[in-house]
Amino acid sequence: MAPIGTSENPLRVAIVGSGPAGFYAAGHLQKAKSHPDLEVQVDVFDRLPTPWGLVRAGVAPDHPNIKAVSRVYEKTAEHSGFRFFGNVELGRDISHDELLDRYHAVVYAVGAQTDKRMGIPGEDLPGSWAATEFVAWYNGHPDYCELEFDLSVETAVVVGNGNVAADVARMLALTRDELARTDVADHALEVLAESKVREIVVLGRRGPAQAAFTNPELLELGDMTDADVLVDPGDAELDPLSRAFIESEAAHATAKKNVTIVHGYAAREPEGKRRQIVLRFLASPVEIVGGERVEAIRIARNELVADDSGAIRARATDAEELIPCGLVFRSIGYRGTALAGVPFDEARAVIPNDRGRVLADGEPVRGEYAVGWIKRGPTGIIGTNKRDAQETVNLLLEDLDAGRLLEPADPDRASLEALIAERRPDAVSYAGWQAIDEAERAAGEPHGRPRVKLSSFEELLEAARGSAPVSS
Repeated sequence: MAPIGTSENPLRVAIVGSGPAGFYAAGHLQKAKSHPDLEVQVDVFDRLPTPWGLVRAGVAPDHPNIKAVSRVYEKTAEHSGFRFFGNVELGRDISHDELLDRYHAVVYAVGAQTDKRMGIPGEDLPGSWAATEFVAWYNGHPDYCELEFDLSVETAVVVGNGNVAADVARMLALTRDELARTDVADHALEVLAESKVREIVVLGRRGPAQAAFTNPELLELGDMTDADVLVDPGDAELDPLSRAFIESEAAHATAKKNVTIVHGYAAREPEGKRRQIVLRFLASPVEIVGGERVEAIRIARNELVADDSGAIRARATDAEELIPCGLVFRSIGYRGTALAGVPFDEARAVIPNDRGRVLADGEPVRGEYAVGWIKRGPTGIIGTNKRDAQETVNLLLEDLDAGRLLEPADPDRASLEALIAERRPDAVSYAGWQAIDEAERAAGEPHGRPRVKLSSFEELLEAARGSAPVSS
């Protein structure tokens, strides 16, 4: 047989997950500078009918510039060896072993699909939500489009100090006119526009120096049309540990700038806008209080201490406070979930790996790789996945040269198409996604919106129906 990577025997790679990490991995394989003559065929699988992962379902609707990164992925999809199998789920429609039988390598790019819990009493009361659920709902994710959020309350509390927490706060504070210019899901548009929420309290367990906001996200809160940002001057002041950290060489420029931004908010006079976004620091939730639904959240006042490694940690004091509220959104991080047949580290919620090579019992698993959040955990921004995917692809190509990839028993592309057509006749090809995309854009154009999203599986599959099937 001809060597792998030649026109007679192209390198066949399956990528499970079509978010940024998966598409960056596909692009790096197509343009491998270390292998300029490499012939590669990449098949991308996603359980949703639509690609782009969190670019579509996670980036806030009022951030269209961030979503524009999908144009890079569109160029990857134009490659002659690229195929997209949407609405196809690993473990449901095709097994782990069946993938290994058909590809030289399999790359897992499934992200971190669930959220971390706070583990406090009252967390499951009606009105207590994961921020991930709210974000997916207003972004039109088909798994979440039927959720109902009661925004008739006066105060909402967002637990977390990162960009998702900032997105939730901002979406609760946008005006109807601002929302109407975005691609927010229609089912969420009216609910958000009619919201009675007037106060949004954002809780951080540590201080401004440790907040995980990026500078643009934190600054953006101060530019809201109809919401003042409030920070108690005492909350803005740094404790001795934080001050020493910010003044040290170890402090990142982002942290230093965040401290400056928070100080600026503390010095501002409120303008009397309709809503208030209140940034609180050194506060951790200890209980969500309520009978039939959320009525308040009890928080502990924290102090910062250095642990044995020198890292700055939050430690609860005896001081507590009750904040009346009707909604709580926890935004304390994402968590990966296991895939059938694939090793999984329950403690870290990632696929165990060495720079992208999947490990089982500490040893590399032949032909299996990980990229993105399921590889490193839910850290970084969209661009972080580009470097991350390059690292993994470099190792995959190194294993290609060393003869360490799989030898597929059934490498015929038509065989896979037949298998998918039998088990998942409503699988969505890339042409099907393009039909969805065109329908959404056309629906948005008369209203001056970038698109009107189709949010249910039924709507998405109907729009894709009749488009060209997946083909070799």
